Amino acid sequence: MTIDFWGLGLQAINVLILVWLLSRVFWRPVAAAIVARRDAAQAILTDAQATRAKADAALAELTSARDGIAGEREDLLAKAAKEASAARAATLAEARAKAESLLTRAAETRDREAAAARAKAAKEATELAVDIARKLLTRVTTADIQETFLTLLLAEIDRLSTQDKAALAATPGGITLVSPTALDGAAQATVTKALRQKLATLPKLHFVTDPALIAGFEIRTPHFVLHNSWQADLDGILKALNHAA
Repeated sequence: MTIDFWGLGLQAINVLILVWLLSRVFWRPVAAAIVARRDAAQAILTDAQATRAKADAALAELTSARDGIAGEREDLLAKAAKEASAARAATLAEARAKAESLLTRAAETRDREAAAARAKAAKEATELAVDIARKLLTRVTTADIQETFLTLLLAEIDRLSTQDKAALAATPGGITLVSPTALDGAAQATVTKALRQKLATLPKLHFVTDPALIAGFEIRTPHFVLHNSWQADLDGILKALNHAA
C-alpha cells in the first residue's frame, strides 16, 4: 500500500483553509454574539442586583417607618391616655368644686331662710303679744290711770329745757292736747290749770281725741310731739323687741 502524500497535503491544505474560513466568517460573529449575550446578561444581572438593593433599601425604610409609626402610635396613645386622665381628673375636680359650691350655697340659703322664718315668727309673736296687751289695757283704762298719765305728762314737761318750754309756749296757733276719750269741761279745766303752772305762757289749747292712745295724753305741735300714752309705750316695747330679735 502506498500513501498519497500529495492527496494528504491537499486535504490538509483544505482543512486549514476551512478552519481559516470558519475563524474569519463564522467564529468571530458567534464569539461577538456570545460576548454581547454575556454582557447583556451581566447588565441584566447588575440591574437586577441594583433593583434588589433598592427593594432591600425600600423594605428597610418601610420597616423603619413602620417601627417609627408603631413607636409614634405608642407615644400618641400614651399621650392621649395621659391627657384623658388629666382631663378626667380636672373634670372630677371641677364637678366636685361645683357640687361643694352648690351645697354651700344651699346651706347658706337654708340658714337664711331659717333665720328669716325665725325672725318672722318672732316678729309675729311679738306683734301678737303687744296686740293682746293693747286689748287688755283698753279694758282697764280708768280715770285714775288718766290722772296718773297727766302727772307723767307734767313730769315730761319739767324735763324739757328752758328753750324747748319757751318754744312750746310760743307755738303759733296754740297746741293740741290729745286724749283717748273726750274730756268734759271739768277735766279740760284741770288739764289747762296744770299746764299753765308748767309753762310761763300757755298758748291756746285744742282738745282732740284719738282712741288709739288707749290711755294717756299727747301734746302735738307742727314741729313737736310729746308722747305720753300706752300706745307710745307699746310701740316702744314692740320696736325694742323687734330690734333685739
